[in-house]
Amino acid sequence: MQVEANRGPIEELDVQALAVAVFKDEKAGDGFLKQLDELSGGFVSSAIEAEEFSGKEGETAYFHLVGNNKLKSRRLLLVGVGEEKDYRSPQVSQMAGTAVRSLRSKNVKTIAVVPRVSGKDEETGARAVEGAFIAVFDPDKYRTIDKEQKTVDRLVVAIQGGDQGALDRGVKTGKVVGESINFTRDLANEPGAYMTPTDMAERARDIANEFGLSIDVLDEARMEQEGMGSLLSVARGSEEPAKLIILKYTPANADGDNKELLALVGKGVTFDSGGISLKPGENMELMKYDMTGAATVMGAMRAIAQLKPSIPILGVAPCTENLPSGKATKPGDVVKAMTGKTIEIINTDAEGRLILADAIAYAKKLGATRVIDMATLTGAVSIALGDVNAAVLGTDQQLIDEIISAGREVGEKFWQLPLDKEYSKQIKSDIADIKNVGGRKAGTITAAAFIKEFADGVAWAHLDIAGTAWGDEAKPYRSKGPTGIAVRTLLRIVDRASAK
Repeated sequence: MQVEANRGPIEELDVQALAVAVFKDEKAGDGFLKQLDELSGGFVSSAIEAEEFSGKEGETAYFHLVGNNKLKSRRLLLVGVGEEKDYRSPQVSQMAGTAVRSLRSKNVKTIAVVPRVSGKDEETGARAVEGAFIAVFDPDKYRTIDKEQKTVDRLVVAIQGGDQGALDRGVKTGKVVGESINFTRDLANEPGAYMTPTDMAERARDIANEFGLSIDVLDEARMEQEGMGSLLSVARGSEEPAKLIILKYTPANADGDNKELLALVGKGVTFDSGGISLKPGENMELMKYDMTGAATVMGAMRAIAQLKPSIPILGVAPCTENLPSGKATKPGDVVKAMTGKTIEIINTDAEGRLILADAIAYAKKLGATRVIDMATLTGAVSIALGDVNAAVLGTDQQLIDEIISAGREVGEKFWQLPLDKEYSKQIKSDIADIKNVGGRKAGTITAAAFIKEFADGVAWAHLDIAGTAWGDEAKPYRSKGPTGIAVRTLLRIVDRASAK
């Protein structure tokens, strides 16, 4: 999809359809809507006065323009965005996404989006384009029957009288971010047979080669040398070898005296059957997305390489399958992590924390001073927070606050759960240093308490995205399936750190 920005009058926009944000209960006789109504030949006032359209969030009204229309565009879409006081950058993204999904379904090829925000041209341009790219992703990659091939060829973000330079920068950034979110979603959507740990490593090499990242992929022999018994214990039951992917972005003007290094670490279980502690068969097909944490890291690193922040960033993705076999780790086994800590395996379906333990330890070895890990880790987080908020826990309150604030800015919600030392008592083992589950109570928290054992010495935060990484229902601005949660938040954190 070609994207561009335009600051000219809306009547000059040479596109097939014009999509305009409308606030809740906005009157057609006021300000911008009055102008639009006159240009469109009265369609706007007609819809509002007939109470066919009120501007509620996600509501749309579509018109073919005829007669006295003074717009170059022959079609008009009104997109409700709710209360004007609540209209922020995240809502701009959703407005643009709603417009693109709605108009694409009508086979519109060229669209101009009018988000109606002034004074924040770069941010608005970025969010609108980002939302448009998110909108065009669909999970039907392998459908061959009754598959619609409708595409949008060109998108214009129009802010009348805006700063053209700022708009151009925003549009360029939004394209990078939107494509990288869809890269993450595409990885998460792939069947486990098509996205093995080896496939994940190949995709990482592709983005490293294309965008100039350094890459290292540890095979099982090197992991053995590093003493990664925790990660390797999960891989034992599979014929597919585990991989530990290391991506590194280094700015061109890197300061050799800068000792700070942010590491993004993501769980990459490319298919999770639960191992010997086998999951129920119902909905097990969704466990192809248990590598979303690793996909999020790779998507973020893909964008970082193009946005070129002034700080170095490390991306670490431990990837494996978790399957039952005669070689698989059994409940009751004891394994040793890279740090030397011993772990009693109570439940082989609590495997994500086992691979993150060694991945975080390795990130520290590579010099990480701040670590954000992300994982589809626990079913308990869905019980606690549903599909609205992702959980955030950690040892550094400043980093946690930064994640919550950055998420709010880009429209991703994170809710902090406690991590008091008392929770660590639940993972004490009688036979080893710790055990990998802490019982039924506080499952999300005790999983984080386990990871905390391997994050000492660094500022650390953990994101449990199990409830938010997959959408069971389509939204007006996004398909059902993988959501790409956290990519935007991570990029905002990097952007903030880079600006300091």
